[in-house]
Amino acid sequence: MTDPVVGLVLEGRYRLEERLARGGMSTVYAATDLRLHKTVAVKVMAEHLAHDPTFVDRFTREARAAAMLSHPNVVGVSDQGSDQGLVFLVMELVRGRTLRDLLTARGRLTVAEAFAVLEPVLAGLTAAHRAGIVHRDIKPENVLIGVDGVVKVADFGLARAVVGTGTAQASQTGGVLIGTVAYLSPEQLERGKADARSDIYAAGIVLYEMLTGHPPYGGDTPLAVAYQHVHHDVPAPSAEVEGLPWAVDELVARTTRRDPAGRPVDAGAFLAELGHVRKDLGIEPVPVPTGRSTAGPQTLRPTNRPTRPRHPSDPGTAVLGGQRTDRAGRTGVLPAAGGPTMNVNGRRPAGLDRPRPGVPQHIRRRRARFALAVVVLLVVTIAAVGWWLGSGRWTTIPELVGKDQAAAIDLLQEAGLTPDCCDEVWSEEFPAGAVMSTDPAPGEAIRGTDVRLTVSQGPERFVVPADLIGKPYDEVVAHLQDTMPIQVAKAEKHDDDVAAGLVLGFTPAAGTELRRDEVVTVTVSLGHAPVAVPDVTGQSPEQATSNLEALGFTVVRGEDGRSAAVDKGEVMAVSPGPSDAPAPYGSEVTITVSAGVPLVAVPNVVGMNEDQAKAALEAAGLRVDATRFIGNKVRQQQPSAGESVEQGTSVKILVAF
Repeated sequence: MTDPVVGLVLEGRYRLEERLARGGMSTVYAATDLRLHKTVAVKVMAEHLAHDPTFVDRFTREARAAAMLSHPNVVGVSDQGSDQGLVFLVMELVRGRTLRDLLTARGRLTVAEAFAVLEPVLAGLTAAHRAGIVHRDIKPENVLIGVDGVVKVADFGLARAVVGTGTAQASQTGGVLIGTVAYLSPEQLERGKADARSDIYAAGIVLYEMLTGHPPYGGDTPLAVAYQHVHHDVPAPSAEVEGLPWAVDELVARTTRRDPAGRPVDAGAFLAELGHVRKDLGIEPVPVPTGRSTAGPQTLRPTNRPTRPRHPSDPGTAVLGGQRTDRAGRTGVLPAAGGPTMNVNGRRPAGLDRPRPGVPQHIRRRRARFALAVVVLLVVTIAAVGWWLGSGRWTTIPELVGKDQAAAIDLLQEAGLTPDCCDEVWSEEFPAGAVMSTDPAPGEAIRGTDVRLTVSQGPERFVVPADLIGKPYDEVVAHLQDTMPIQVAKAEKHDDDVAAGLVLGFTPAAGTELRRDEVVTVTVSLGHAPVAVPDVTGQSPEQATSNLEALGFTVVRGEDGRSAAVDKGEVMAVSPGPSDAPAPYGSEVTITVSAGVPLVAVPNVVGMNEDQAKAALEAAGLRVDATRFIGNKVRQQQPSAGESVEQGTSVKILVAF
């Protein structure tokens, strides 16, 4: 049946070409990015979940978590959105198969092959852990093996950012258990908490499964599997596959310890331990298996996968008319009276392992040793339970105030307590990274109790960035008020190089550490300082203009004037003048050029005696040229009375009777 989604173009960019895989929550399609002309993978959320905010949030979280990472062993996520009622994210397309597909086809891997797959998985997880991200769902289905042998970690849909910066930080699920129970750590199952060491536990289970062909625990219900994770140690892989080195057993045991404090602190530490085991055992690198087995004729297939013995009382086993049938459909024929009884896996129930006539001696000795071991185990278990119910479950919360965060976490783990880290607060008393208080306070507590640490971030300080200098004042003030709890004051200052309205600097200077509510003065430029107008009178108009423009003024030539003191053609006045206050930089200055001496009206001196006429003409700024005959009266004058002449012009007068 044709998938109706195939052929759609999402957001005008991603054309869905082919359905690659389908699950309960989403379907993955091969698609073409029409903008970049490349093939990508598009994961589309199932339609019935697209309106559920919880699942949409998980989808969005996967996009954000993976987008934070840029690593060759992590599937890249490039886009996320919704269109035409479909919620989707765009990922790198990996052509190949999952580790689950490989194990289904192969049954199990050799040690070298398992290491070849696990190393890049841990490399990708190391990048995630160092970015503060816990995957929380490591399993074979989320390990992709490309046709080129490149291994990538996928599906960060359950990933959470951890709180704080320590490697033992934990994310919580709000009381909802999420993940695949076969790979969940005891702390996830018991308390719903996960940190980097929870991913280590899951990776250790995946290593066990690659070596043996199946997970360590099985059961008819998820609760049965969860119970085994919480109450049993993961068995050694060599118990299933003979010939596995003891160092590999030890590696699986260290990474799957029920107490998180006993595991490697993160994927980088696990990867380092894996490298040490590889070196100690002399295991040469091999290509990542992508298809046909290289494990040899003894490779286990899914059909011959070793099964775990069941006791007749197991809920997964039922006796039906002469045969015992487990829920997987396997059967075993019930023997006649007195014959050897076998369980569904062809093994004798533990309760019937008694020496019988004809049984070889070495088998009887083995059974006796087994029975003794069971008795010893029961005694040890009873003693341990008694110790736990008595004083063993109690420990002491140490005094941690003033200690470094990492040292405090180590002390809590040594005391059998779970660090719950961390509330970070500013402190003028404690240096950064020092523990300020614990909840509960120091004293007796039950082992496994969560102890919340409050850690100092050091003194609260704020720094004004230097790159704000030179920016507009309003923009700078808005930035400071939005980002820092400080007070802002304003100062103004002329500056010949910085335009008006731009910030010149700060007091205290930029880069200085400031306390909360401290006052920072922002100095703003008023532009170029005012300039005094020089005295340019007596200069030619061209020279005066050049001198004024050199000082930044704009020069305007006004109407010519007349001056007795300044020669014609020279500047006789400037406004504003040298005696005025300095003028704004770039302002306008007017110059007045002399057109010569001032004009005066010639007074009428006809009829006056010579002395009177001479006094009147000289008072008007004129000179007197007198011609005398007999008498003392002015009879004529030239120029005539009322005529305008330049000051200093000679006026001729005729003096007679």
